[in-house]
Amino acid sequence: MSMIDYVWLVPAFPLAGMLINGFFGKRLGKALAGLVACAVVFASLIVSALVFADLLRRGIHDAPYTVRLFTWIASGDFHVDVALMVDSLSALMILAVTFVGFWIHVYSTSYMNHDDGYARYFTYLNLFMFSMLTLVLANNFLLLFVGWELVGLCSYLLIGFWYRRKAPADAAKKAFVVNRVGDFGFTLGVMLIFVTFGSLDYVDVFGAAPKLFSVGAPIITAITLLLFMGATGKSAQIPLYVWLPDAMEGPTPVSALIHAATMVTAGVYMVARNYVLFELAPVSMMVIAGLGALTAFVAATIGLVQNDLKRVLAYSTISQLGYMFLATGVGAFAAGIFHLMTHAFFKALMFLGAGSVMHAMNGEANMQKMGGLHRYMKITSVTFLVGVLAIVGFPPFAGFFSKDEILFRTFTAHLGPDWFPKALWAMAFVTALLTALYMGRAYFKTFHGSSRIEPEVEAHVHESPGLMGWPLIILAVGSLLVGLVGVPHVLGGHNAIASFLEPAVGGHEAAGASAGLELTLMILSVLAGIIGLGAAAYMYTVNTRLPRAIAEKVPGLYRAMFDKYYVDEFYHAIFVRGGTALATGLWRIFDIGIVDGTVNGTAWLVGALSSIFRRVQTGYVRNYAFTMLMGVVLVVAYLLYR
Repeated sequence: MSMIDYVWLVPAFPLAGMLINGFFGKRLGKALAGLVACAVVFASLIVSALVFADLLRRGIHDAPYTVRLFTWIASGDFHVDVALMVDSLSALMILAVTFVGFWIHVYSTSYMNHDDGYARYFTYLNLFMFSMLTLVLANNFLLLFVGWELVGLCSYLLIGFWYRRKAPADAAKKAFVVNRVGDFGFTLGVMLIFVTFGSLDYVDVFGAAPKLFSVGAPIITAITLLLFMGATGKSAQIPLYVWLPDAMEGPTPVSALIHAATMVTAGVYMVARNYVLFELAPVSMMVIAGLGALTAFVAATIGLVQNDLKRVLAYSTISQLGYMFLATGVGAFAAGIFHLMTHAFFKALMFLGAGSVMHAMNGEANMQKMGGLHRYMKITSVTFLVGVLAIVGFPPFAGFFSKDEILFRTFTAHLGPDWFPKALWAMAFVTALLTALYMGRAYFKTFHGSSRIEPEVEAHVHESPGLMGWPLIILAVGSLLVGLVGVPHVLGGHNAIASFLEPAVGGHEAAGASAGLELTLMILSVLAGIIGLGAAAYMYTVNTRLPRAIAEKVPGLYRAMFDKYYVDEFYHAIFVRGGTALATGLWRIFDIGIVDGTVNGTAWLVGALSSIFRRVQTGYVRNYAFTMLMGVVLVVAYLLYR
């Protein structure tokens, strides 16, 4: 047996850790509970690496390899197995999820050490890992759906981990409800797949779709739009992105796991996994690309003016996810997954860096109360800067290779009218400039410039302990090096990751594009990053009054961005208040008026009839005899009359 046959151990280890800590965590004590949680994820990482190596040895072009565990549902011709599929896409995903997830677990052992819910926290964290690994390894839509819903459950449990506080509890409910909206569409999409193809197995569906349907078939368009509706919830795209910034109420390592390795990447993975269906639906591709570019831009403008460090990172995640969907929308599925992988490293790094800052500042996340932290926290400052350079796309950091690949593939795409890809590129390019500006703002306001820290807090500011520092260093090294697997041809590489992913997500070169064009677009992107970072350094370390002066010149625009374009208020007015008003109206009209009215009316009628009939019950024998005599007379009279 090859190592691929043991791929079931990858999700099994976190599941075992979840069960051990769930049932015995408090008895084990914090040290042992944390050790168990980290050990099972490390075991999954080792198995993932061995599976990855075995896949390379056996050949990616012979994939997918299916490992069937047992029959789940068998009814007539309908048959669903609990089976795992290993190909280049799933192998890459489990390797990234377990590597980043392991270091987040290690970080958490120190970060959460003083929390009373320590064992419960790691129970949820291991369950999150099991759910995401199940999702990416599933070989059919039904098992994918199980993992899809489980990551939603875990996000609810972890965002609301401190459930005794109102804000985390409300944020957890908001995440759960918003995702139910997206999952409604996803569920319909899965049902429509079964009705259309008579199977939920990936191989069956992907093999049959191009043979049964031509490009633009309405049924395929409907299926893909419904699936993407689910992705807008899980991966926080317009219009269902509003839950993700509020998710910052959970513990910071949870934010790192959600944003980097688990839930929010599920939607991007799902679209890439179903590339065969999406390529048959050009309308769906245009919708995905358009919404991706719009989400990237809108989220960047909001992140530009937020003061909470974690919320800035949250909006940057929404924006970067927009880039990933832009890539999948223009048919560059490998580029989207490449950016997903690089983003996992630098976004986990920055969230853990933010957690390190909050740990040093007694939980403070407001950048207005920071500044000058570099002299106290050099490791956190330098590693956070690595994350910033990576997300900005500064060469040779990881984001440079993945983001520029997306911009190039967008500019040269053949999607819709000729102007459409160019408009998408322009929006993505401006977003790149804004990304450099708001991420530079976050870095310089936090670590440089004059200190705005309250004196009693500043007296105790310190670098984080080793169990929090080492994950930062490891992820910083990853953020620097991982992009080298995607060096493009124009820079002397051969884009190994695109070649590796091609059997799983297709491979399409930029038709008719010249090396000169690619280099030009690359240079423009790097210049945008330099200008954005330079402007941020000037405004937040040299001329610190300039940002306020700019805001005062455009107060309406500033207020709109600061208040997130009032989308939350709009949703609250329409759906929360509107839903409450509708429910109240139905309660008063239907529940009280019809249901209660029918029950109460029936009771009144019975009472009224009873009050009449009880007068007959006098208790006198002569009355009863007289009544009987009258009854006999009436019967005789009736018979004689007939």
